[in-house]
Amino acid sequence: MATLAKPVTTNEFDDFVSLPENLERRFELIDGTIVEKPMPTQFHARVTAIFVGEIYIFLKVHPIGHVETEARYRPIGDKKNDRLPDVSFSSSDKPAVSKGAAPGMPDLAIEVMSPDDKLRDLRAKAEFYIANGVRLVWLVLPEQKIVEVYRPNEDVLLLTVENTLDGYEVLPGFSLPIAEIFKV
Repeated sequence: MATLAKPVTTNEFDDFVSLPENLERRFELIDGTIVEKPMPTQFHARVTAIFVGEIYIFLKVHPIGHVETEARYRPIGDKKNDRLPDVSFSSSDKPAVSKGAAPGMPDLAIEVMSPDDKLRDLRAKAEFYIANGVRLVWLVLPEQKIVEVYRPNEDVLLLTVENTLDGYEVLPGFSLPIAEIFKV
């Protein structure tokens, strides 16, 4: 009979990621389980850079917050989760932390599917984000050239290269043609 390891708490997770051998690695805590995120491929990095660049340019004109890459977030009061979206946006009223996970969640979380990712896991992550206060999630599926859009109390939208991403009330006025994302 297999024995399941005891779930890890966020305090134990903080100790784990602080170990010298883990400083250059990327981990998430998902329901008490430490999960290592694979190192991004060049293609993955290009797609995430497009989002960072486009949102950064938008924010220079509309200074309503900050775009971040690989920032850690922890839902308030949650001792079993510490998440690391590929790209995120946090409004100006959320101060940046200089150590550990940001308390609470970003306003926008973007996940770009890597070759090793499972779609069901990414969709579960998108649902987790929405359930924990993220107001907008873009799940980017490069192979299919699709972006899934998640918002609280709304159906999931599937956008193709014929469509344009909308920032809704999170990034009001922001738009990005899906075709631009996949020109890499």
